[in-house]
Amino acid sequence: MKKIGIALLGSGRMAQVYGPKINAHPGLNLAVVFNPNLESAQAIVNQYGGKALGDLDATLANPNVDAVLIATPANTHLEYVLASAKAGKPTFCEKPLDQSLERAEQCIEVLKTYPVPFMLGFNRRFDPDIIALQKAVRSGELGQLSFLMSTSREPFPPPLSYLQSSGGYFVDATIHDIDLMCWISGERPIEVFATGSCLTDPAIGKLGDCDTAMTTLKMPSGCLVHINNSRQCSYGFDQRIEAFGEKGMLQTTNQRDENLIRWDESKTDAKAPLKHFFLERYDASFSNELDEFYQAITEARTPSCTVQDGRDALAIALACIRSHQTGVAVKLNWI
Repeated sequence: MKKIGIALLGSGRMAQVYGPKINAHPGLNLAVVFNPNLESAQAIVNQYGGKALGDLDATLANPNVDAVLIATPANTHLEYVLASAKAGKPTFCEKPLDQSLERAEQCIEVLKTYPVPFMLGFNRRFDPDIIALQKAVRSGELGQLSFLMSTSREPFPPPLSYLQSSGGYFVDATIHDIDLMCWISGERPIEVFATGSCLTDPAIGKLGDCDTAMTTLKMPSGCLVHINNSRQCSYGFDQRIEAFGEKGMLQTTNQRDENLIRWDESKTDAKAPLKHFFLERYDASFSNELDEFYQAITEARTPSCTVQDGRDALAIALACIRSHQTGVAVKLNWI
């Protein structure tokens, strides 16, 4: 199997996710970790290998670098997509594409000018259970689709330092559900209504953000989508999807470390707790999306999760913010 050397841009939370996944992949190798804060980059290298570099030009010119994985804050993505594409490097970019629609559209223009293989990291599309549900819906198993419902609740909120630059709950978290609902249904909404509250931590509210949100999307077919999100869930990482149509219903259920049901004098129907958080629940999805990125490079395939998907999901998430702020539904017109 041909080895592809990866330059990992960034050394924060998502770099900690991708570092071990890159090196566990039989076709990928962590060649360079880039961060202007060289000490931070070196900490990732000490864990997962590669070479720490603080200069972007030197990173992209490194002879061992064949492709780039961008795991930096969203407001830096355009800069790094441009540099990677100019250097002719296949590029994987963690979601969201950006926090600004204008900058997301600039990314699209960059990739038209420098057409390298590009993949956006909406990892939940690569979860085996969600893939099975999407294929069943798109094959017509449910007939006319009436409802799509997504529940996504986190066990605890991220640090305030992260939230300050996250782009807000709808852009940071709900965007995962938005992308999945569009991907599963094969449609983009014509109307969005979203609302949110701050019920977990007053400090989140002081940032102008919410930690509890509910979103409704209306699709051109008439299918209605409901998304509910929470930054605080006492029983773990609650992740469920339901698709309901004229011929029946499909569901993905929560995963546990152990699914054995126990009955004894003290309890009935007791199961192990839910998977702890996103890395445990979606562990396979991160490996699967890197598989697709590898295949895009070595087999000249177009990745299934595109820069346009990232732009569209961001447009919907920003419409959610407008709806939340104004209290009214927002119409969307797609060209």
